[in-house]
Amino acid sequence: MQICKTCKVKFATLDFMNWDDLKIFLEVAKTQRLSTASRTLNIDASTVSRRIHQLEKSLAVRLFERSVDGHSLTDEGQRLLLSAQQMEQSLQGCVASLQGLDLDESGLVRLGTTEAFGNYFVVPNLGSFQQQHPDINIDVLPLPRVVKLSRHEADIAITVGKPRQTSLVVTKLCDYRLKLYASRDYLANNPVRDIEQLELHKWIGYVDSIDFAPQLSYLSDFLPQVNPQIKSSSVIAQYLAVKNNLGLAILPCFMADQDDQLQALFEGDINVVREFYLMAYPDNKRVKRVELLWGYLKQLVKKQKHLLMP
Repeated sequence: MQICKTCKVKFATLDFMNWDDLKIFLEVAKTQRLSTASRTLNIDASTVSRRIHQLEKSLAVRLFERSVDGHSLTDEGQRLLLSAQQMEQSLQGCVASLQGLDLDESGLVRLGTTEAFGNYFVVPNLGSFQQQHPDINIDVLPLPRVVKLSRHEADIAITVGKPRQTSLVVTKLCDYRLKLYASRDYLANNPVRDIEQLELHKWIGYVDSIDFAPQLSYLSDFLPQVNPQIKSSSVIAQYLAVKNNLGLAILPCFMADQDDQLQALFEGDINVVREFYLMAYPDNKRVKRVELLWGYLKQLVKKQKHLLMP
C-alpha cells in the first residue's frame, strides 16, 4: 500500500490512474453535478458516474457525498482535488509555453471580483484598457461571494481581506473607505440628529450566517447595538434599499458617493477602511494577457484613489 504525499490518499498502484479519470473527477468537483459535467465533457452522465465509481474503487476511498443537491467532495476528495489541480495547471502552463500562448497580448481573461467593486468601479474603468489592448477580452464576474480560483472560475480574483492560501500569488490592491449613508428623502422624514439615537432608526445590513468575508461584519464592530430590519448578502441590494428610503446602511464610498440621492452621516465618527487584494495562481499570473490586466488594475486604483478613499 502506497500513499500520495500531496493528497494523503492511499492506493495500491499507480497503474490504474489516467488523465481522463482525473479530468472527469475535476469537472464533477467543479460543477458538483453529473449532468453539468457530462455536457462539458461531451459524454453521457451514466459514463461520468461509472468512471467516478471506478476511480473511488481504485483509490479505495469515497471522493464524493451524493445527495439530491449534487456531488460534494469528501475530505479525501478535497485532498485529491488539490493534487489534480496542480497537475492540470502544470500541464496547461507547459502547453501554453510550448505554443507561445502565454506571450500573446490577446485572448480571454476572467476577472472575479466582489459585487460592488466589479459593477461600480472596475467595469466603468475598463475603457482605457480596451483601447490599449483591443485583442484582449475580459469576462468580469462580480459575485456576492468569494471567487473560487480552485474551480477555475477566474484567472484573477479580487477579494476583501488577505486570502490565506499560500499557493497563490497575492498582492494588496488598495484600501477603500465605507461610510454611513441614508437617502435624503429618508432624512427629511426621519431626521438623524444624534449618533446616540442611531439604534432607533431602521437599518440595513448583511445576513450574518453567510457573510463571505469576516471583514464585512463592520456593523457588529462599530454599532453592536443595531439590529438591521433588512438584511442581504448583496451590497447592491443594501444600496438599493437605502436609495428607496428603507433605512440606514454602511456602504462603500466608491458606490454611494456617485448617487446624489444619498447623504453620508457622522463621517468623523463612523469611518470604516477595508482592503482589496489581487490573487492568482502562479501559472496564470505568468500569462501575458493576465499580467497586463493585473498591472492595469494596480495602476487604476492609484489614479482613482480619490474615489476609493475620499
